[in-house]
Amino acid sequence: MYIYFNLSKNFYLLFKITVWTSTRAGIRLYSRKTMKNQTSKISGTLAAFLAYGMWGLFPLYWKMLKSVEPLQILSHRIFWAAVFCLILLGASKQLSRIGELFRSPRKVLRVAACAIVVTANWGIYIWAVNSGRITESALGYYINPLLSVAFGVLFFRERADVWTKAAVSVAALAIFAAAVIYGSVPWVSLLLAVTFAGYGALKKQLALDPLLGLTIETLMVAPLAFGYLAIRQFQGTGAIFNASLLVTALLILAGAVTAIPLLFFAKAANSISLQKMGFIQYVSPTGQLFLGLVVFHEKPTSALLVAFAGVIAAVLMYVLTRKRVAEKA
Repeated sequence: MYIYFNLSKNFYLLFKITVWTSTRAGIRLYSRKTMKNQTSKISGTLAAFLAYGMWGLFPLYWKMLKSVEPLQILSHRIFWAAVFCLILLGASKQLSRIGELFRSPRKVLRVAACAIVVTANWGIYIWAVNSGRITESALGYYINPLLSVAFGVLFFRERADVWTKAAVSVAALAIFAAAVIYGSVPWVSLLLAVTFAGYGALKKQLALDPLLGLTIETLMVAPLAFGYLAIRQFQGTGAIFNASLLVTALLILAGAVTAIPLLFFAKAANSISLQKMGFIQYVSPTGQLFLGLVVFHEKPTSALLVAFAGVIAAVLMYVLTRKRVAEKA
Protein backbone atom coordinates (compact mmCIF):
# COMPACT_ATOMS: atom_id res chain seq x y z
CA MET A 1 0.00 0.00 0.00
CA TYR A 2 2.81 2.39 0.96
CA ILE A 3 4.58 1.77 -2.38
CA TYR A 4 1.33 2.24 -4.29
CA PHE A 5 0.62 5.49 -2.40
CA ASN A 6 4.09 6.85 -3.19
CA LEU A 7 3.78 5.90 -6.85
CA SER A 8 0.37 7.59 -7.04
CA LYS A 9 1.68 10.67 -5.27
CA ASN A 10 4.69 10.90 -7.57
CA PHE A 11 2.49 10.38 -10.62
CA TYR A 12 0.17 13.16 -9.39
CA LEU A 13 3.11 15.54 -8.87
CA LEU A 14 4.49 14.67 -12.31
CA PHE A 15 1.05 15.32 -13.81
CA LYS A 16 0.84 18.74 -12.09
CA ILE A 17 4.31 19.70 -13.32
CA THR A 18 3.45 18.59 -16.88
CA VAL A 19 0.16 20.54 -16.89
CA TRP A 20 1.84 23.65 -15.42
CA THR A 21 4.68 23.48 -17.97
CA SER A 22 2.28 22.91 -20.87
CA THR A 23 0.06 25.78 -19.71
CA ARG A 24 3.02 28.15 -19.49
CA ALA A 25 4.20 27.06 -22.93
CA GLY A 26 0.66 27.55 -24.29
CA ILE A 27 0.46 31.03 -22.77
CA ARG A 28 3.85 31.92 -24.25
CA LEU A 29 2.77 30.59 -27.66
CA TYR A 30 -0.56 32.46 -27.46
CA SER A 31 1.27 35.65 -26.42
CA ARG A 32 3.69 35.33 -29.35
CA LYS A 33 0.81 34.81 -31.79
CA THR A 34 -1.09 37.76 -30.33
CA MET A 35 1.98 40.00 -30.52
CA LYS A 36 2.66 38.84 -34.08
CA ASN A 37 -0.95 39.61 -35.09
CA GLN A 38 -0.81 43.02 -33.42
CA THR A 39 2.50 43.85 -35.13
CA SER A 40 1.07 42.71 -38.47
CA LYS A 41 -2.01 44.91 -38.01
CA ILE A 42 0.10 47.95 -37.05
CA SER A 43 2.46 47.49 -40.01
CA GLY A 44 -0.54 46.85 -42.28
CA THR A 45 -2.26 50.03 -41.15
CA LEU A 46 0.96 51.99 -41.69
CA ALA A 47 1.31 50.44 -45.17
CA ALA A 48 -2.26 51.44 -46.05
CA PHE A 49 -1.66 55.06 -44.99
CA LEU A 50 1.60 55.10 -46.98
CA ALA A 51 -0.08 53.72 -50.12
CA TYR A 52 -3.07 56.06 -50.07
CA GLY A 53 -0.96 58.95 -48.83
CA MET A 54 1.41 58.56 -51.78
CA TRP A 55 -1.51 58.36 -54.20
CA GLY A 56 -2.94 61.49 -52.62
CA LEU A 57 0.33 63.34 -53.33
CA PHE A 58 0.62 62.12 -56.94
CA PRO A 59 -0.54 65.47 -58.41
CA LEU A 60 2.66 67.08 -57.09
CA TYR A 61 4.75 64.57 -59.03
CA TRP A 62 2.87 64.77 -62.32
CA LYS A 63 2.68 68.58 -62.13
CA MET A 64 6.49 68.68 -62.20
CA LEU A 65 6.24 67.02 -65.62
CA LYS A 66 3.74 69.53 -66.99
CA SER A 67 6.16 70.50 -69.77
CA VAL A 68 5.94 66.94 -71.16
CA GLU A 69 2.93 65.85 -73.20
CA PRO A 70 0.63 63.45 -71.27
CA LEU A 71 1.08 60.57 -73.74
CA GLN A 72 4.84 60.64 -73.28
CA ILE A 73 4.47 60.70 -69.49
CA LEU A 74 2.08 57.73 -69.70
CA SER A 75 4.47 55.81 -71.98
CA HIS A 76 7.40 56.41 -69.64
CA ARG A 77 5.28 55.37 -66.67
CA ILE A 78 4.37 52.08 -68.37
CA PHE A 79 7.87 51.29 -69.67
CA TRP A 80 9.78 52.09 -66.49
CA ALA A 81 7.16 50.40 -64.31
CA ALA A 82 7.73 47.23 -66.36
CA VAL A 83 11.51 47.54 -65.89
CA PHE A 84 11.17 48.18 -62.15
CA CYS A 85 8.78 45.25 -61.64
CA LEU A 86 11.04 42.91 -63.62
CA ILE A 87 13.96 43.88 -61.37
CA LEU A 88 11.86 43.14 -58.25
CA LEU A 89 10.67 39.81 -59.64
CA GLY A 90 14.24 38.89 -60.57
CA ALA A 91 15.50 39.82 -57.10
CA SER A 92 12.85 37.57 -55.54
CA LYS A 93 13.61 34.78 -58.06
CA GLN A 94 10.06 34.69 -59.42
CA LEU A 95 10.66 35.42 -63.12
CA SER A 96 9.65 31.86 -64.04
CA ARG A 97 6.11 32.63 -62.86
CA ILE A 98 5.59 34.88 -65.90
CA GLY A 99 5.92 31.88 -68.25
CA GLU A 100 3.60 29.81 -66.07
CA LEU A 101 0.80 32.37 -66.40
CA PHE A 102 1.00 32.44 -70.20
CA ARG A 103 0.05 28.75 -70.27
CA SER A 104 -3.50 29.77 -69.37
CA PRO A 105 -5.20 31.64 -72.28
CA ARG A 106 -8.09 32.71 -70.04
CA LYS A 107 -5.73 34.35 -67.56
CA VAL A 108 -3.80 36.02 -70.37
CA LEU A 109 -7.02 37.58 -71.71
CA ARG A 110 -7.97 38.83 -68.25
CA VAL A 111 -4.51 40.29 -67.65
CA ALA A 112 -4.74 42.00 -71.06
CA ALA A 113 -8.10 43.50 -70.02
CA CYS A 114 -6.48 44.70 -66.76
CA ALA A 115 -3.61 46.24 -68.75
CA ILE A 116 -6.00 48.15 -71.05
CA VAL A 117 -8.17 49.45 -68.21
CA VAL A 118 -5.30 50.53 -65.92
CA THR A 119 -3.47 52.19 -68.84
CA ALA A 120 -6.63 54.17 -69.60
CA ASN A 121 -6.92 55.15 -65.92
CA TRP A 122 -3.29 56.30 -65.73
CA GLY A 123 -3.60 58.26 -68.96
CA ILE A 124 -6.81 60.05 -67.97
CA TYR A 125 -5.39 60.87 -64.54
CA ILE A 126 -2.12 62.33 -65.90
CA TRP A 127 -4.06 64.39 -68.44
CA ALA A 128 -6.51 65.61 -65.77
CA VAL A 129 -3.75 66.68 -63.35
CA ASN A 130 -1.79 68.59 -66.00
CA SER A 131 -4.97 70.15 -67.42
CA GLY A 132 -5.93 71.78 -64.12
CA ARG A 133 -8.60 69.20 -63.23
CA ILE A 134 -7.24 67.80 -59.97
CA THR A 135 -10.51 68.46 -58.13
CA GLU A 136 -12.41 66.52 -60.79
CA SER A 137 -10.00 63.62 -60.46
CA ALA A 138 -10.44 63.72 -56.66
CA LEU A 139 -14.21 63.45 -57.14
CA GLY A 140 -13.60 60.35 -59.28
CA TYR A 141 -11.71 58.65 -56.47
CA TYR A 142 -14.41 59.57 -53.95
CA ILE A 143 -16.93 57.88 -56.25
CA ASN A 144 -14.70 54.84 -56.86
CA PRO A 145 -15.32 52.90 -53.59
CA LEU A 146 -19.09 53.28 -53.96
CA LEU A 147 -18.87 52.14 -57.58
CA SER A 148 -16.75 49.17 -56.47
CA VAL A 149 -19.57 48.20 -54.10
CA ALA A 150 -22.06 48.46 -56.98
CA PHE A 151 -19.81 46.28 -59.18
CA GLY A 152 -19.61 43.73 -56.38
CA VAL A 153 -23.40 43.47 -56.28
CA LEU A 154 -23.80 43.40 -60.08
CA PHE A 155 -20.94 41.07 -61.08
CA PHE A 156 -20.02 39.07 -57.96
CA ARG A 157 -23.47 38.67 -56.39
CA GLU A 158 -22.30 40.32 -53.19
CA ARG A 159 -25.07 41.37 -50.82
CA ALA A 160 -25.58 45.08 -50.20
CA ASP A 161 -27.27 46.35 -47.05
CA VAL A 162 -29.86 49.14 -47.06
CA TRP A 163 -27.30 51.81 -46.13
CA THR A 164 -24.98 50.79 -48.94
CA LYS A 165 -27.80 50.97 -51.48
CA ALA A 166 -28.80 54.37 -50.09
CA ALA A 167 -25.20 55.66 -50.30
CA VAL A 168 -24.80 54.54 -53.94
CA SER A 169 -28.18 56.11 -54.78
CA VAL A 170 -27.24 59.44 -53.17
CA ALA A 171 -23.94 59.51 -55.09
CA ALA A 172 -25.76 58.75 -58.37
CA LEU A 173 -28.28 61.52 -57.71
CA ALA A 174 -25.46 63.97 -56.98
CA ILE A 175 -23.78 63.16 -60.31
CA PHE A 176 -27.12 63.51 -62.11
CA ALA A 177 -27.78 66.88 -60.41
CA ALA A 178 -24.30 68.10 -61.36
CA ALA A 179 -24.92 67.06 -64.97
CA VAL A 180 -28.21 69.01 -65.03
CA ILE A 181 -26.63 72.14 -63.52
CA TYR A 182 -23.50 72.02 -65.65
CA GLY A 183 -25.28 70.83 -68.78
CA SER A 184 -22.77 68.00 -69.09
CA VAL A 185 -21.74 64.89 -67.19
CA PRO A 186 -18.41 65.19 -65.22
CA TRP A 187 -16.72 62.74 -67.59
CA VAL A 188 -13.25 62.97 -66.06
CA SER A 189 -14.55 61.95 -62.62
CA LEU A 190 -16.74 59.17 -63.97
CA LEU A 191 -14.09 57.73 -66.30
CA LEU A 192 -11.51 57.63 -63.49
CA ALA A 193 -14.03 55.96 -61.16
CA VAL A 194 -15.22 53.44 -63.76
CA THR A 195 -11.72 52.47 -64.95
CA PHE A 196 -10.29 52.05 -61.44
CA ALA A 197 -13.35 50.19 -60.12
CA GLY A 198 -13.29 48.04 -63.26
CA TYR A 199 -9.60 47.35 -62.73
CA GLY A 200 -10.33 46.24 -59.16
CA ALA A 201 -13.13 43.94 -60.34
CA LEU A 202 -10.91 42.35 -62.99
CA LYS A 203 -8.09 41.90 -60.47
CA LYS A 204 -10.49 40.20 -58.08
CA GLN A 205 -11.45 37.68 -60.77
CA LEU A 206 -7.81 37.11 -61.67
CA ALA A 207 -6.56 36.65 -58.08
CA LEU A 208 -2.89 37.15 -59.00
CA ASP A 209 0.01 38.20 -56.79
CA PRO A 210 0.09 42.06 -57.02
CA LEU A 211 3.71 42.29 -58.16
CA LEU A 212 3.35 39.50 -60.74
CA GLY A 213 0.08 40.99 -61.99
CA LEU A 214 1.51 44.50 -62.38
CA THR A 215 4.63 43.12 -64.09
CA ILE A 216 2.65 41.27 -66.74
CA GLU A 217 0.17 44.13 -67.22
CA THR A 218 2.95 46.62 -67.89
CA LEU A 219 4.89 44.15 -70.03
CA MET A 220 1.86 43.71 -72.28
CA VAL A 221 1.68 47.41 -73.15
CA ALA A 222 5.40 48.19 -72.75
CA PRO A 223 6.23 47.41 -76.44
CA LEU A 224 3.67 50.01 -77.57
CA ALA A 225 4.99 52.52 -75.03
CA PHE A 226 8.60 51.89 -76.04
CA GLY A 227 7.73 52.13 -79.74
CA TYR A 228 6.00 55.47 -79.24
CA LEU A 229 8.90 56.82 -77.17
CA ALA A 230 11.43 55.63 -79.76
CA ILE A 231 9.53 57.45 -82.53
CA ARG A 232 9.37 60.66 -80.49
CA GLN A 233 13.09 60.46 -79.71
CA PHE A 234 13.89 59.84 -83.39
CA GLN A 235 11.79 62.88 -84.33
CA GLY A 236 13.71 64.95 -81.80
CA THR A 237 10.60 65.66 -79.72
CA GLY A 238 11.22 63.07 -77.03
CA ALA A 239 11.40 64.46 -73.50
CA ILE A 240 14.03 62.14 -72.08
CA PHE A 241 17.59 63.57 -72.28
CA ASN A 242 16.25 66.50 -74.36
CA ALA A 243 14.59 68.13 -71.35
CA SER A 244 16.23 69.12 -68.08
CA LEU A 245 18.05 66.58 -65.92
CA LEU A 246 15.23 66.80 -63.35
CA VAL A 247 12.53 65.98 -65.93
CA THR A 248 14.58 63.05 -67.27
CA ALA A 249 15.06 61.69 -63.73
CA LEU A 250 11.35 62.09 -62.91
CA LEU A 251 10.34 60.22 -66.08
CA ILE A 252 12.67 57.31 -65.29
CA LEU A 253 11.55 57.20 -61.65
CA ALA A 254 7.87 57.15 -62.72
CA GLY A 255 8.05 53.35 -62.79
CA ALA A 256 9.12 53.06 -59.15
CA VAL A 257 6.63 55.77 -58.13
CA THR A 258 3.90 53.68 -59.76
CA ALA A 259 4.90 50.32 -58.27
CA ILE A 260 5.82 51.22 -54.68
CA PRO A 261 2.34 52.34 -53.51
CA LEU A 262 0.87 49.18 -55.05
CA LEU A 263 3.28 47.06 -53.01
CA PHE A 264 2.32 48.92 -49.82
CA PHE A 265 -1.31 48.37 -50.79
CA ALA A 266 -0.73 44.63 -51.17
CA LYS A 267 0.89 44.47 -47.72
CA ALA A 268 -2.06 46.32 -46.18
CA ALA A 269 -4.68 44.18 -47.94
CA ASN A 270 -3.12 41.04 -46.44
CA SER A 271 -2.84 42.46 -42.91
CA ILE A 272 -5.91 44.51 -42.00
CA SER A 273 -9.66 44.28 -42.45
CA LEU A 274 -11.42 45.50 -45.59
CA GLN A 275 -13.51 47.79 -43.39
CA LYS A 276 -10.39 49.58 -42.18
CA MET A 277 -8.99 49.68 -45.72
CA GLY A 278 -12.28 51.18 -46.88
CA PHE A 279 -11.93 53.99 -44.36
CA ILE A 280 -8.24 54.71 -45.01
CA GLN A 281 -8.66 54.85 -48.81
CA TYR A 282 -10.37 58.24 -48.55
CA VAL A 283 -6.97 59.70 -47.59
CA SER A 284 -6.08 59.68 -51.31
CA PRO A 285 -8.92 61.77 -52.82
CA THR A 286 -8.89 64.07 -49.78
CA GLY A 287 -5.19 64.78 -50.40
CA GLN A 288 -5.88 65.39 -54.08
CA LEU A 289 -8.78 67.72 -53.27
CA PHE A 290 -6.61 69.70 -50.84
CA LEU A 291 -3.84 70.06 -53.43
CA GLY A 292 -6.28 71.10 -56.13
CA LEU A 293 -8.01 73.78 -54.04
CA VAL A 294 -5.23 75.05 -51.77
CA VAL A 295 -1.94 74.44 -53.57
CA PHE A 296 -2.95 74.81 -57.23
CA HIS A 297 -5.87 77.22 -56.60
CA GLU A 298 -8.36 75.45 -58.82
CA LYS A 299 -11.88 76.93 -58.78
CA PRO A 300 -14.49 74.19 -59.00
CA THR A 301 -17.76 74.99 -60.78
CA SER A 302 -21.07 75.07 -58.90
CA ALA A 303 -21.98 71.78 -60.59
CA LEU A 304 -18.80 70.14 -59.30
CA LEU A 305 -19.50 71.47 -55.79
CA VAL A 306 -22.98 69.90 -55.92
CA ALA A 307 -21.43 66.61 -56.99
CA PHE A 308 -18.86 66.80 -54.18
CA ALA A 309 -21.51 67.57 -51.56
CA GLY A 310 -23.63 64.60 -52.62
CA VAL A 311 -20.76 62.14 -53.01
CA ILE A 312 -19.11 63.09 -49.69
CA ALA A 313 -22.52 62.75 -47.98
CA ALA A 314 -22.83 59.29 -49.57
CA VAL A 315 -19.30 58.37 -48.45
CA LEU A 316 -20.02 59.44 -44.85
CA MET A 317 -23.29 57.50 -44.91
CA TYR A 318 -21.42 54.40 -46.06
CA VAL A 319 -18.41 54.68 -43.71
CA LEU A 320 -20.34 55.61 -40.56
CA THR A 321 -22.79 52.71 -40.91
CA ARG A 322 -20.16 49.96 -41.36
CA LYS A 323 -19.87 49.24 -37.64
CA ARG A 324 -23.64 48.98 -37.23
CA VAL A 325 -23.91 46.63 -40.22
CA ALA A 326 -21.01 44.49 -38.94
CA GLU A 327 -22.68 44.14 -35.52
CA LYS A 328 -25.92 42.93 -37.12
CA ALA A 329 -24.12 40.39 -39.34
